[in-house]
Amino acid sequence: MKRMIIIVSLLFALLVPAAQSEQPDVVLIGNSDVPKLDTDTVAKIYTGKVISVSGVSVKPVNIKSGVAARNRFLQTFLNQDDEKYIAYWTVRRYIGKGTPPKDLDSSAAVIAFVQSTPGGVGYIEAAELKSDMNVVSSR
Repeated sequence: MKRMIIIVSLLFALLVPAAQSEQPDVVLIGNSDVPKLDTDTVAKIYTGKVISVSGVSVKPVNIKSGVAARNRFLQTFLNQDDEKYIAYWTVRRYIGKGTPPKDLDSSAAVIAFVQSTPGGVGYIEAAELKSDMNVVSSR
């Protein structure tokens, strides 16, 4: 009996993290007018290469540098770290190819911006997602 409890406990310990890992850490939310986006399009939006999707002018925002959600978003969707992302935008701005998405202080600020701005897109922790939000991309 003791052996069975140990086996069940071990199986449970192995399966719970696997089930939790299926949910995305961060999700990209959009205003109600923003369509679903694939990962490639998200990367193009956040690098300034796409400014309109399906006739909707998109307005991306970031969470400020140093926040874990930003780091996970950059790694997941752009395959970059914060340092490379900032460097990329420094060069782009210098050569006159645009400005980076605005940095907001918190997920609450991102949610408020996205919900009140036509074309607004931003990312939040998956745990902060509410049923009335338009999830446009997740990984």
